[in-house]
Amino acid sequence: MEHSSRKEKYQRKRSLSKRKYKRRWVSSAFIVAFFALAFILWLSYNNGTGSKDAAPSDPNPKPQAGQGQAPTDGGKSGSGTRTETAGGKDREPDGKSGPGADNPSGTDAPKQGTANAGAANGNAGTAGNAGTAGDTGTAGGGKTDDPGKTPSVTPPAPVPEGSKETDDPNRVSLAFVGDVIFADNVDVALKANGYDYPYRQVRSYLESADLTIANLETPITERGTAAVKEYAYRSNPKALPAFKEAGFDLVNLANNHILDYGTAGLLDTFDHLDKTGIRWFGAGRNVAEAFKPVIVEKKGIKIAFLGLSKVVPTQDWKAGKDRPGVADTYALKLPLEAIQNAKKQADLVIVVAHWGVERQDQPEKYQKDFARQYIDAGADLIVGGHPHVLQGFENYKGKWIAYSLGNFIFTMNENPLTWESVILQATCSKEGGCALKTVPVLTKLANPEPMTGDAATKLFDRLTGISFQAEVGQDGTVRIQNKK
Repeated sequence: MEHSSRKEKYQRKRSLSKRKYKRRWVSSAFIVAFFALAFILWLSYNNGTGSKDAAPSDPNPKPQAGQGQAPTDGGKSGSGTRTETAGGKDREPDGKSGPGADNPSGTDAPKQGTANAGAANGNAGTAGNAGTAGDTGTAGGGKTDDPGKTPSVTPPAPVPEGSKETDDPNRVSLAFVGDVIFADNVDVALKANGYDYPYRQVRSYLESADLTIANLETPITERGTAAVKEYAYRSNPKALPAFKEAGFDLVNLANNHILDYGTAGLLDTFDHLDKTGIRWFGAGRNVAEAFKPVIVEKKGIKIAFLGLSKVVPTQDWKAGKDRPGVADTYALKLPLEAIQNAKKQADLVIVVAHWGVERQDQPEKYQKDFARQYIDAGADLIVGGHPHVLQGFENYKGKWIAYSLGNFIFTMNENPLTWESVILQATCSKEGGCALKTVPVLTKLANPEPMTGDAATKLFDRLTGISFQAEVGQDGTVRIQNKK
């Protein structure tokens, strides 16, 4: 009996233990299920309401390949790709490179701009009065009630699609951009995002001008053999239709890359540009065509365009009697004669010059000397390129010189100065006077976008600091610096 009683007690205890364990397990399951359901409801609520405050997705995604970093192709010429490295120089025909290449004596240090960066906040004059030579046509703005504060800067408002930069029947509006290629990592970006990718944020500035001009620093070809040089480019003809549709009317070909794939590549470039309806200048099938101006008439004003290069890799890049090539400006006889002849045929003469030293924001002494001689020969406006960075402005005898506009659509490197550019807006009268205004642009790997706020202010101040007796106001207007 006693043995049986102990056995029953043991069985009751075991049964109670099992029931307790089962209740705990069920309770735990309910608790887990409750919290899981609460978490799911919380997620559903946040997805339904929190997304209203979320940042919109980027309509213009950056390319995946090479994004945000310098190209690393190793600079192989044969493949048509390159890396734009700091300190890289294109060699002159005499085999020299660097600052001394264009200045044999090597003794003329570039002069510093005399403008004070802070002067950009000064008073501006009135807009639209550049009808005569020497009138800078400055626009108001740039002054703040508190001298200790820098005014907020916004680039000029985009002009509505289909309208023109100026409706003044007596003035023609021109828009200039810096160096353009469609090769290397730029080609990767275009294929990833569409051929219209570079123009989505700046199209209104390009389309609104009567004429829009670029420095095309690449042959447009699928043929040819790469030149034996540090960097050789070749761009796909498929990039041209979007380039044209964005508003580009003319391109300068007088530069140190247009013959990267030989004469065949240059001749193909002529053909592809002609088929697309883009005028070209600065190169030709012979020396006569290379130095011949392209003349376009707008609003009854005849504008002549000439391209001149002081940077060519070898002598055979220069156009000859029966040799295709570029219009060079190592000697001044032919360039000055070309400017004089153009002035006889046109009201305005625009010279696009390829010159200077790469990644230096001060012009060489010869750039200033040549610019003055171009103007004395009849040029009304000079726009430069090649350094891949911005250089400043100068006014000589009432005519403006923009020494370099930097890059616009180009491969990307680690030097942040090569990311800064401007769209240069010029409004000119039949008498030859031009007023200038700049749209500040940050350009990274084929995606130029207007700068605003502090970034624009800093760029305008920097441009003032590297200009010569000239300043860039907080509205982007370029004007002769007020003497204090």
